[in-house]
Amino acid sequence: MRLQCEVEVLSRLLPTCGLRGRGRAARALLSLGRPPGAAGAEIYLMVCTARDRGGARYKVQQNVERLFTRFVEEGKATVRLREPAVDLCLSKANVINLKTFLSAVRLAHQGNDTGVLPLSPLVPAKNSDVEKPKTKMIITSRRDYPLTKSFPFSLEHLQTSYCKLARIDSRVLCLRRLRKLDLSHNHIKQLPATLGDLVCLQELDLHDNHLEAFSGALCSSGLQKSLQLLDLSQNQIQALPLEFCQLRGLVQLRLDDNALLRLPCRIGQLSRLRFLSAARNKLPFLPWDFRNLSLENLDLFGNPFEQPNPLVPNIQLKIPLTLLECAARATVNHRIPYGCHLLPSHLCKDLEVAKTCRCGSACLSSFIQITVTMNLHHVAHTVVLVDNMGGTDAPVLCYFCSLHCYSQFLDRHHG
Repeated sequence: MRLQCEVEVLSRLLPTCGLRGRGRAARALLSLGRPPGAAGAEIYLMVCTARDRGGARYKVQQNVERLFTRFVEEGKATVRLREPAVDLCLSKANVINLKTFLSAVRLAHQGNDTGVLPLSPLVPAKNSDVEKPKTKMIITSRRDYPLTKSFPFSLEHLQTSYCKLARIDSRVLCLRRLRKLDLSHNHIKQLPATLGDLVCLQELDLHDNHLEAFSGALCSSGLQKSLQLLDLSQNQIQALPLEFCQLRGLVQLRLDDNALLRLPCRIGQLSRLRFLSAARNKLPFLPWDFRNLSLENLDLFGNPFEQPNPLVPNIQLKIPLTLLECAARATVNHRIPYGCHLLPSHLCKDLEVAKTCRCGSACLSSFIQITVTMNLHHVAHTVVLVDNMGGTDAPVLCYFCSLHCYSQFLDRHHG
């Protein structure tokens, strides 16, 4: 039985002032077995490192004082031995392999069923067994893509571009240490919900694929806090889900060369966003919440923006207001807590997209809508020209909760 992980050997003797003698964690190969050709001999635990490939041996039978397994789901455990008085601190291990290894150590300690234990001959380790774990892998052709071998569990950066992948490999979704995943220039059409289980993922590059949507489930997953860079450019996406604005950690967002008809209505909630690129889409206007962004760089070139005309409003007023509208406005205006445990889920979704009048009041389905001109320098330090005429203005949606608010706006701006 063998296990690859990092091992730190801690002495429990007290050499100075009650402090334990600390070793240093090193990549190691742990073997549980007997010396070659010694059937029936004592079972040992051998720890081989790059500095000591011959390995240090520790007797196991009736010599394990305790197994500490509280953090085994994180690939960590400690084997406490009686003689010598040391703790073998294991970390960065494959969780399944670690659990199997600890079970074998427990049986070997008890001396039961040693005949069925998966023992290994105690021989010096190879360099490949104790070398530094691989953290980066770049594959840029279908020919080099591994079909039978698994990806190293230790990977933090994986690029598989130009591999003609139609979907994300399930083996990739098991790489829980990934920080950067580049799947650009493939044929991926859908993203699995389990992609959200990569809770360390900071950069996700999906540009030049065949995506038609970005799942709302991913926006509500562990990516909420970790994801900082998302590249969805050169796909076929027409709209992003409402939940998209839950990706509060985003710093860079690239949406160029899609078929976007609108941006998320609550995009202003992306308070950390600094770089936004949505060039060459089909955006007729920007959402009102766009005003709340604080960007360093903005590129909206090549969108068919409409010419704003505040004198031609889209009137959706309902007079008198429905009970639902009154209740929704009161809930938002007075910041009354709500949730799916109090209200039907469809009402909660309606409240989350409630519009805001220029007077500060909320409106749900009774409103007046117009488009007004906004200079993009109000939200970004650097702005790529919107068109070939050198403009940096774009139309932004504007809402009013009543005829009174709309009239006041007209008096101020067109009086």
